[in-house]
Amino acid sequence: MTEARDETGQETAPPRVLAAWVPDWPVIAVLGAEPGPEHPVVVVERGRVLAASAAARRGGVRQGQKARSARALVAGLAVHERRADAEAGLFEPVAEAVGALAARLEVVRPGVLALPAAGAARYHGGEDALAEKVLDAVEAVGHECRVGIADGLYAAQLAARAGQVVPVGESARFLAPIPVSELTEAGLADLLGRLGVLTIGQFAGLPVGGVADRFGRAGVAAHRLARGLEARPVVARPPGVDLSVEQRFEQPFTVLEPLVFAARALAEHLHAGLAGAGLACGRVEIEVECADGTRASRAWRHEGLLSVGAVAERVRWQLQAWQQRRVFAEGSGGAVALRLVPDGLVRDPGRQLSLADGDQEATERIERAVARVQAILGHTAPVTVELAGGRAPADRVVRTPWGDAHQERRADGPWPGRLPGPSPTRVPAGPVPVRLLDAEGREVEVTARAEARSAPARLVLRTGAVEVTGWAGPWPEQERWWDPDEARRTARMQVTVADGRALLLAVTGGRWRLEGDYDT
Repeated sequence: MTEARDETGQETAPPRVLAAWVPDWPVIAVLGAEPGPEHPVVVVERGRVLAASAAARRGGVRQGQKARSARALVAGLAVHERRADAEAGLFEPVAEAVGALAARLEVVRPGVLALPAAGAARYHGGEDALAEKVLDAVEAVGHECRVGIADGLYAAQLAARAGQVVPVGESARFLAPIPVSELTEAGLADLLGRLGVLTIGQFAGLPVGGVADRFGRAGVAAHRLARGLEARPVVARPPGVDLSVEQRFEQPFTVLEPLVFAARALAEHLHAGLAGAGLACGRVEIEVECADGTRASRAWRHEGLLSVGAVAERVRWQLQAWQQRRVFAEGSGGAVALRLVPDGLVRDPGRQLSLADGDQEATERIERAVARVQAILGHTAPVTVELAGGRAPADRVVRTPWGDAHQERRADGPWPGRLPGPSPTRVPAGPVPVRLLDAEGREVEVTARAEARSAPARLVLRTGAVEVTGWAGPWPEQERWWDPDEARRTARMQVTVADGRALLLAVTGGRWRLEGDYDT
């Protein structure tokens, strides 16, 4: 296996790539159409802004902001949860339109696609002419688009944002003035900023060996991009080795679920074959063969190395898109085969196990089982739970999709107003409204001095009213007091009730809610 190098031994520049970007695609997917120029909309994922419409951006909303901060900036802001499946399904007509212009096309992610520019440019009369044809094709489907051409996918994507064709060999120069925050993940970008490395060009000027020693594998990959190369050297496919995997079905399928199950198993077989060859893939081609002999294929790219779960999720997205377009419906006789073909091969760095890893075989069985659930229900369905810092019991429980890095949040505080132990043994998944009444049947109020105006006598739950036999508190908590729009004052109270339970209640804005149950 050899990397792409010239006769002098120097690594060659990446091939010319055209990238097409449809702005605000997550917003388009949840609305089903382009947002109006005066329609402020954001799409959130895990409580943070993933994409915002032009009207929301004019109001100061930025990617990565908390949803509640975005609401405070823009009156009448519409907030929607991300719909990844809808993004993939709605993007298929765009991919088909652009795919008619080139022999090969790959979906980087819904909203962004790429194709090798060299051959297509020769056919269509040059790179500028090719870019115009791609713009026309996407606009014909009903979407605005930006196109960029450069050496390598990363530079091409940034060129697409600027609507620019970067001359051959000029990708590193084009990238140089761009902030380093556009190059790598936030942690590394923040560290580079504190070291005085503010632009991609400054980072590219650092010695390769020093970057590897100081910033590890992620730093090396980012440094290669900064120098106008691919993140990882692409290697040649081993001669005589077929790394594709295929599942043929005894009877044709016109429904999605059996194909999704097969996709998960194929993803596992694909990675097993790649691991045996010491390789990993950066993109995968998904192919479906129908009973009438027709075939459909689409290549998906991933910035980094595709995991088993990542492959299975992209196959599911693509199958759903094809189902919506009736690719393997009864008219075609149904799907008789599903095939995965790896491409963009790189050397697999592997994973060093420690003595604490325990029974690796059992761990792999668990990972395969959870990954099957992800393939069916989506990446964010199964979660891992970690105890972190926070004031309320629910704030201390961080749920992270299986396989993702846990969110960093200090558990040791300080957390002024945090309730002392012991913590409730059960915490509801969401707010549970209750009413806390005194002996006269009035709502128990808590003053600004954190004192109860009257003694609790009765608690009204969804299941009925129950007598309060004892109580302690209230304990005050005031968050973000410096921000008038987000300031929040809460008081908590522990109560025991006649049926023997001990409960944790909280009141904000005069409304009581159940926050936990000290069930033993």
